[in-house]
Amino acid sequence: MADANELLDGPLTEQHRELGATFAGFGGWNMPVSYSGTVAEHNAVRNAVGVFDVSHLGKALVVGPGAAEFCNSTLTNDLGKIAPGKAQYTMCCTADGGVIDDLIAYLVSDDEVFLVPNAANTATVVAELQKVAPEGITITDQHRDYGVLAVQGPRSTEVLEALGLPTEMEYMAYADAAVDVDGEKYPVRVCRTGYTGEHGYEVLPKWDDTPAVFGAILREVTARDGLPAGLGARDTLRTEMGYALHGHELSTDITPNQARTGWAVGWDKPAFFGRDALLAEKAAGPARRLYGLRATGRGIPRDGCAVLRSEGGQNIGVCTSGTFSPTAQVGIALALIDTASGVKKGDQVVVDVRGRALPCEVVLPPFVESHV
Repeated sequence: MADANELLDGPLTEQHRELGATFAGFGGWNMPVSYSGTVAEHNAVRNAVGVFDVSHLGKALVVGPGAAEFCNSTLTNDLGKIAPGKAQYTMCCTADGGVIDDLIAYLVSDDEVFLVPNAANTATVVAELQKVAPEGITITDQHRDYGVLAVQGPRSTEVLEALGLPTEMEYMAYADAAVDVDGEKYPVRVCRTGYTGEHGYEVLPKWDDTPAVFGAILREVTARDGLPAGLGARDTLRTEMGYALHGHELSTDITPNQARTGWAVGWDKPAFFGRDALLAEKAAGPARRLYGLRATGRGIPRDGCAVLRSEGGQNIGVCTSGTFSPTAQVGIALALIDTASGVKKGDQVVVDVRGRALPCEVVLPPFVESHV
């Protein structure tokens, strides 16, 4: 872990300290891990509402004549399938099909696309796009221009409505609005997105406005039996849903075909980064595929644990993420498993947890019901 002095601070570090947060480095940023405990925060999101500060996420603006067409020729998903006012999950790949980053693209117009990459990969994504941008297209790193606040849970709509923000939008749609805090208006972008598997929204205020907007949201969250939530709950929630985390289920060594994120690839498009390699891999069949593992014995599989065909048997894969599921009350993991092993849904495998054999059932995520 990086020294705390080497980590970047977001716009809410002092507010997190006042709330009693514990901190850790993540993606080069000093991030709140938990406030009242990961399980309590996790359950608040599943049963009521939680608010996450994910301002460490990157932001980049692509503008100029044909900006949307340019993004469509580089990123994997097909922007032509959505209209302005919608957002789309997509990936930026290497020439050999590895994933530089997965990100959200907000389609503003034919000439403007707003991107939200992962924190550690923002500069790389911007640089890769700048390398091939035609004259007239500019890509600007706006990492510190906006905060990102995720309001997630079955009561998230109540929170936004109490603040006068729009809520009647389709999944992956967004709207620009303003929050009134003590008579002062703060412009925000509100999108029906999130990383928890619950109904929720992500609110993007200007960086310097984030403390005021966070304070207003937090008051409404806690008034509805909700809690501020940190990285710990964010990880348990997304793992229960089987959502990929870059550096775990996606990386420059793990392709969309292997990670089961091929649904975010516009296979019929004539061009995008990594197209030829990904089409060839898809046709041949990937050498490994992502599965879920649900422990059938006592124990918790963890990132990096080997997956065996049987106790003491052949090594057939590796866990990419693992945790205890507060909702299902069982150990769960995501794992890349060799296709040559013949393993399929419903099979039994063994995870080597520090030399102890943990029997697991092979499943396809999510591990709990989605409410997005």
